[in-house]
Amino acid sequence: MKLVALISSGIDSPVAAYLLSKKADELILLHADNRPFIDDREIEKFITLAKYLKTMVSSKLSAYLLPHGQTLEAYKIHCNNKYTCVVCKRMMLRYAEAFARKEQAEAVIMGDSLGQVASQTLQNLRVVEQAVSIPILRPLIGFDKEDTIKIAKQIGTFDLSIAPAEGCAAVPMKPSTQARLEHILAEEQKINVDELVRNVVSQAKIVTL
Repeated sequence: MKLVALISSGIDSPVAAYLLSKKADELILLHADNRPFIDDREIEKFITLAKYLKTMVSSKLSAYLLPHGQTLEAYKIHCNNKYTCVVCKRMMLRYAEAFARKEQAEAVIMGDSLGQVASQTLQNLRVVEQAVSIPILRPLIGFDKEDTIKIAKQIGTFDLSIAPAEGCAAVPMKPSTQARLEHILAEEQKINVDELVRNVVSQAKIVTL
């Protein structure tokens, strides 16, 4: 089985990818490069995590950087910024689904844990996943943060994930926690979603591991 994993440089998603690597013959790691809304250290953290995961999993592993900053810029200029995090995740899932079609992968892994942050309320998770039709696997969905941290420490990713980096400047002051699908669809009408997805996927850069 081949799986696509959306990987941030945080604690959760590397653990999610590690847990499901036991079920996969191949993992394709995708990281959203949010520059100019983040600094270079965020990218360096992802590359370090990807290289480390390659030593820890038995499945074949590859990694790509996706220039997501251009999508965030378009959204921040044209749309209601309180929905930024929800639309951001919907776009990342669209990239992952496009990669999965190209690579004949069967599902997408995400590191969501129910209710931990604004984009992970049950309502927002539902709105996010409706952007795609591919199955989404969330092995951490019922975990508390301490549960995930414990595993991260056990597998050796924790210290890599907490290395210093600047947080994403695109995150709004008051993000929506109960987004309604009709509102999100209306905001997405203000940007060219299909063109943005095509551009980002076509510009993906493979990471040498």
